[in-house]
Amino acid sequence: MTRIQELRLNYQKNMMAVTDMPQFSWIIASDADNVVQQSYQLQLAADEDFTAIVYDSGVVETDQSAHVQPEGVLLTSARRYFVRVKVATTAGATEYSAPVSFLTALLDPKEWKAAFVTVEKPEDKDKSNATMLRRDFPIKKPVQEAYVFASALGLYKLYINGKRAGDAELAPGWTSYNKHLLYQSYEVTDLLKQGANAIGALVGAGWYKGKMGFVGLRNHYGSRTALLTQLLIRYEDGSEDLIVTDDSWQGTDSPITFAEIYDGEIYDATLEQDGWNEPGFIAENWQKVTTLEHDFSTLAAQRAAPVKHMETLPVLELITTPEGDQVLDFGQNLSGWIRFKAEGKKGDRVELNCFESLDSKGNVYLDNLRGAKQTIDYTYGRDGMVEYNPSFTFMGFRYAKISAWPAGSEPKPENFEVMALYSEMEQTGDFESSNPDLNRLNLNVNWSLKGNFVDVPTDCPQRNERLGWTGDAQIFARTACYLMNTYEFFSKWLTDVAADQTPEGGVPHVVPDILAGQSEDDWLLSQGTHSAAAWADVAVIMPWAMYLNYGDKKIIEKQYDSMKGWINFMKNNSNDYIWNYKLQFGDWVALDAEEGSYFGATPNDLTCTAYFAYSTGLFVKMARIIGRDDDAAKYEELYQKVLDKYQRTFFNEDGSMTAQTQTAHIVSLYFGLVPEKFKQQTIDGLIKLLDAENGHLVTGFVGTPYFCHALSQNGKIQEAFDLLMREDFPSWLYQVKMGATTIWEHWDGIKPDGSMWSADMNSFNHYAYGAVDEWIYRVLGGLEADENKPGFKHSIVQPHIGGELDYAKTSYLTPYGLLSSHWKKSGQEVTLEVKIPHNTTATIVLDRATAISDAAGLSFTVDADGNYSAATGSGSRTIRYTMK
Repeated sequence: MTRIQELRLNYQKNMMAVTDMPQFSWIIASDADNVVQQSYQLQLAADEDFTAIVYDSGVVETDQSAHVQPEGVLLTSARRYFVRVKVATTAGATEYSAPVSFLTALLDPKEWKAAFVTVEKPEDKDKSNATMLRRDFPIKKPVQEAYVFASALGLYKLYINGKRAGDAELAPGWTSYNKHLLYQSYEVTDLLKQGANAIGALVGAGWYKGKMGFVGLRNHYGSRTALLTQLLIRYEDGSEDLIVTDDSWQGTDSPITFAEIYDGEIYDATLEQDGWNEPGFIAENWQKVTTLEHDFSTLAAQRAAPVKHMETLPVLELITTPEGDQVLDFGQNLSGWIRFKAEGKKGDRVELNCFESLDSKGNVYLDNLRGAKQTIDYTYGRDGMVEYNPSFTFMGFRYAKISAWPAGSEPKPENFEVMALYSEMEQTGDFESSNPDLNRLNLNVNWSLKGNFVDVPTDCPQRNERLGWTGDAQIFARTACYLMNTYEFFSKWLTDVAADQTPEGGVPHVVPDILAGQSEDDWLLSQGTHSAAAWADVAVIMPWAMYLNYGDKKIIEKQYDSMKGWINFMKNNSNDYIWNYKLQFGDWVALDAEEGSYFGATPNDLTCTAYFAYSTGLFVKMARIIGRDDDAAKYEELYQKVLDKYQRTFFNEDGSMTAQTQTAHIVSLYFGLVPEKFKQQTIDGLIKLLDAENGHLVTGFVGTPYFCHALSQNGKIQEAFDLLMREDFPSWLYQVKMGATTIWEHWDGIKPDGSMWSADMNSFNHYAYGAVDEWIYRVLGGLEADENKPGFKHSIVQPHIGGELDYAKTSYLTPYGLLSSHWKKSGQEVTLEVKIPHNTTATIVLDRATAISDAAGLSFTVDADGNYSAATGSGSRTIRYTMK
């Protein structure tokens, strides 16, 4: 039987709202093999019964089952549309799929009738309390449907008749607010009632006006918070009402007397006003709001990936430290809130101080938080049971010190749970092996992604930083695409990358950029706040990673001008094609740095020019993909000039590299910059440098992500496995052995004796070095995209056996369905189980095979590299062979 397993919009199961027609893709399920789609028929309707069809593709004869975008459909604002598809395949035809729906947002900025309203005064610019805003409104007729569109200068929580509208947290998120401000869309039909109604909101400082950045400044985008809300009510008789934020609203201070991203939240329940967001409330001593000006052209509907409460974890253990502190251990470093539930009396307090690690003696360790307080402080307003979690902050932590608790009671584990917050993304990658430490490493990478993907890809979630460092995101982009469905998350952030570029095309070190013009007194950033190699290259490398994993040309088209601007910036600021510019981080925090330095030993001229060549080469590919042939030819010429200059500058006449560092060899090999006649010598040089460190890496942010690739792509698979599986310092598994539950910023964040690397820059949740997971998925698991048929329309399945593993199971949910490999090794005998999604093909390559005992009906031949390989269609295959 053949059926449509799932129909998706922009690769998502569901979306909040759209202003453009989504792309559609579908997963075909069948018990047959070698299934190929022959045609599809896609329909859009204004009703779930498809009696009001607004688009019918007719039968389209094609095997295309992803990136399908209907054209010529005139969408209407604030309407829900329903979509279904059926296909014919070589295994038979399907029925129509179960319908999915999408909501359109406001398609024209002129449709906004609301205003930004605030109860804050100009003199409140340094205050961090939250405010309450409200208004009443009547409903006199039966309601057919109702939608609310909301945003804020700051953070907001919206309520209708006392109940939350939507479940997005920390909304509207963090963007380059004055250039790009998101609004959220919610259906609220069920929250309304005939008669009296009320709408209200809490509004906090958040990223907009709160203290952000290690420079310690606030009011980066504005000095007064404000709410924007437009509630559209459609009645059964066809009429409509709009309830909007305007000067009829009232506001006052809330019980949230303090809320900051870094420092936490103080809530005084004695200040609560019962029923403030319900109809009939008497707003005594509330003030009339004032309106604020804002450019409505900056508003964009959030399509997907809002921050949400995604997981709940219990207390692992309640411990008493040697110094006598009571500490909650949740067993996992993460980002989020603690929710507590406890009896108390009016005036009692609960204070919880969140932190990442215990010190070597088992006591509370706060030093690496720098200025961040990460504190939850609650005062009881009445006697009785209270259940509370914060609203306008988040913490990066595993532990929490109980600094205050209601008198007369003892805290118990069941009084607490932790709510993990991160952007809503589907888990798409899965890995398991016979080595539990390697499994824990993969889990740590996952948790570091979650903890740092709280609306923007940050460097760390705990100290007074939490910025969207472009280098970290670039390094990790492809890994993230395997682990989670990051399409909408990255698309949103790349909009801000482009928005915050300098007029000359320079890319900031952090996005959203709060460093430009604010860092004159900082010892490092006073040297420059944009355009560092490997950091700024995110503008090119991230769209390329997304294209490979999703096969989507639209992300290239959307980011094309941004990419081109960055390539031109490098060209215009290079000297005879050697690129270097102001502040460069180089191979950041590499272990071959001089004592006391963060900068690795690899020269900036080399790393900068290597990335200049690499990004230019990728840009040429993407220009060709979207038909920009003139640009492709122009920048191909530039690429060749940069490549030639690189080879003449950084290779000696005898073939040795001028920089004898691991990273210099790694980037030269992985970026394809080595002269062919020096290839083997460069490989041997890397091995020599590795051996000189007794098989250890000494690389930083630039070299580490590509180390295993540089080895395995050049015939050194055993060395790559040896590097991955090392357990002593420095190594990935060293951190696991030391009890890490996320990836650390430094290889020796905690030293073997339990002491700390440093206090000033020592995050224990920093995903950059977790980029090794890309190698695990692409090489160990062997799930590789074919850039000529991206998005895994054609896959190269080539699992590599090693690491003294008995088995490894690797899977990835592609736009077409689940792609997986499972290999088991017994002696020299290997059993390989492969699953290929329907309507795709694959080339299966057997690692170091000498003889095949069961080819699963496939025709294997020996390729140019001496490997057994076979082409296959969709379905499951079990292959048995003997390896060297």
